[in-house]
Amino acid sequence: MVGQITVTELARRLPTPDAPLVVDVREPWEIEIARLPGTMNIPMSEIPQRLAELPRDREIAVLCHVGGRSLRVAGFLAAQGFNTVVNVAGGIHAWSVEVDPGVPVY
Repeated sequence: MVGQITVTELARRLPTPDAPLVVDVREPWEIEIARLPGTMNIPMSEIPQRLAELPRDREIAVLCHVGGRSLRVAGFLAAQGFNTVVNVAGGIHAWSVEVDPGVPVY
């Protein structure tokens, strides 16, 4: 089973040296509406073809709109041998509500 990270925990960890790489699996049109700076953006449908772009020696936090797609991608990555993968619970929506109201809700 894949672990979860809350948006508040992610926000606390992002400025630290052990920050996870945030992989945003939303579609480009969604990222145009609301985005987190410093994320790696790979749409969910492209993950299997782009596995080589992801580091295996760093924790990965997978983000989507509300947490469903990211949970599926995190599970897929774990099955592919990525050892430290977590799902961002609540996705960008929770980030907008709980961390940064300047990020648009959609």
